[in-house]
Amino acid sequence: MRIIAGIETADAGSLVLNGQPYRPRSRKEAERQGVRMVMQELNLIGRLTVAENIFIDDLPSRLGFVNYPALNEAAREVTRRVGLEDIDPSVSVETLGVGQQQMVEIAAGLSCQCRILALDEPTASLTDSEVTLLFAQIEKLKCDGVGVIYISHRIEEVLDIADRVTVLRDGKTVATHAARDLSPDDVIRLMVGRDLAQEDLAPRAERGEVALRVVAVRGGDAVRDVSFEAYRGEILGVAGLMGSGRTETMRLIFGADPVEAGAIYLHGETAPARLRTPREAVRRGVALLTEDRKEQGLFLPLPIRANVTITHLDDSSTLGWVNGGRERAVAQQYVDALAIRCASTEQAVGHLSGGNQQKVVVAKWLYRDCDILIFDEPTRGIDVGAKFEIYRMLADLAQQGKAILFVSSDLKELMAICSRIMVLSAGRIAETFTRGQWSEEQIMAAAFSEYLGGEPSGNAVR
Repeated sequence: MRIIAGIETADAGSLVLNGQPYRPRSRKEAERQGVRMVMQELNLIGRLTVAENIFIDDLPSRLGFVNYPALNEAAREVTRRVGLEDIDPSVSVETLGVGQQQMVEIAAGLSCQCRILALDEPTASLTDSEVTLLFAQIEKLKCDGVGVIYISHRIEEVLDIADRVTVLRDGKTVATHAARDLSPDDVIRLMVGRDLAQEDLAPRAERGEVALRVVAVRGGDAVRDVSFEAYRGEILGVAGLMGSGRTETMRLIFGADPVEAGAIYLHGETAPARLRTPREAVRRGVALLTEDRKEQGLFLPLPIRANVTITHLDDSSTLGWVNGGRERAVAQQYVDALAIRCASTEQAVGHLSGGNQQKVVVAKWLYRDCDILIFDEPTRGIDVGAKFEIYRMLADLAQQGKAILFVSSDLKELMAICSRIMVLSAGRIAETFTRGQWSEEQIMAAAFSEYLGGEPSGNAVR
């Protein structure tokens, strides 16, 4: 898609647009010919307003100055189409949540007339209602004669919206079929080259001692009263709607945000831990794989070796100086163990695929050898094969006696790999289900319970 959008240049082959040879030398040239792309990673300027970001290439002016009334009015029309009518177009983008920023990015893509619109993982950070609005806009674009290229790892979503499906594997086209002729299992088989339907993802480890105990923790507006225990050898799933306090709770445990009330106990200790910073949490054996790996999990310009060893520099340094040989050896060990696809450990992390970037984040915490591992949306934006590799890795870590907290918006993956699932609703734990005693309907009912004033179903284990 980057080649089609003029961001990168093809080494070989040819492109044809509307029957004419097409070889854009820049993104701007591609857009002049009606080809636009909404990237998976946000491409917004945080300090600029919503309206400025949408029309950054075509700001209305008057007497040499930006005409902000006209700009904001045009932005309101565009944002209304994607369900952001409640957002003031004059506010800075950096004040918005990730899902809202994604919708601003999509709105910018829809703001101009185009012949081809490529959407790369557009729903990765969206709620169900936002996805519905996006799909409605895509249908309108189709009716207007726009060709839409829709990239996603959410297979059911692709089969719902697409007319045809092309599957790529390792940089090559595997097959193209009419969407109506494919099932999700068919697509997965084409993507990974084998049948994953029979993979056993159930936890194999026996539950051990309590590794983490959280008691009546509160913080900010998002976490109002959270108490739970996580055990060694288990994968504890964390479910809930967007805004339910899942990520905020994990940040409190990791010391990234201040705990206003309550206590956190580690490794069976009777005295509460004082985790005022992430540094203190890491020293006590707590790791957090954040949901935003680009901004908070990686140093994109640095090589793989530096990203892997950054959490344990004492082990890869000599007399205070980084030992390059040791660094490369450690990184290569994890590249081999996690099957990270790269040219070498010297390759910049920013040049890796999303799945391989995620593996590098995992590698840095494995190197630190933390006992409590918090994974916040670890499979977001990565392909099916990489997802199953991460699932198997989590099972192996649990087998080693690690305590794992697994935050995910995908109920199916939570139900496939977790020992228990706790459900947050409006900053509180609504219910905690044990394996075999849950269903999607029960989990969703618990997720909505605090918003609707409902009561838990009563059949879950606290």
